[in-house]
Amino acid sequence: MADAVTSQTIQDGPKLAIMRFTNLSDGTGEGTAVKKVDVSALAPLQGKGGEAVCDEVRIRKIQFTTSGMPVRLLWDADTDAFIMNLPAGVSDTFDCEEIGGLKNTKATGWTGDINFLVTAALADAGDSYDVTLWLEKKYAGS
Repeated sequence: MADAVTSQTIQDGPKLAIMRFTNLSDGTGEGTAVKKVDVSALAPLQGKGGEAVCDEVRIRKIQFTTSGMPVRLLWDADTDAFIMNLPAGVSDTFDCEEIGGLKNTKATGWTGDINFLVTAALADAGDSYDVTLWLEKKYAGS
């Protein structure tokens, strides 16, 4: 059996994407870091010069509820770069607007994507998370 996971795009506009992710664990975790935000799949910016592809996001806000298991957020790279831990058993909101959003560290081999990591050692059957990300979209060449 595997964890029951969902990914939902609530909004994907020219400047802002809002995405929600849930997991109900069977106790195995999601394994290795799992890509949750694929920037290349976000809607491109339509302009006079054609389309500009989204290649990066800044995290403006994180709203989350975790039950029993923590969730580690990572910037995808050759060696994923730490964003933050969402602790187990907490419901909270991190508003990053005042600091201009959480910016990608652009570690070697960075992609712009965001991964979640929940290891089996930290997840029991019935544990869950519900995470919503507000993402400011950045485009190649801008």
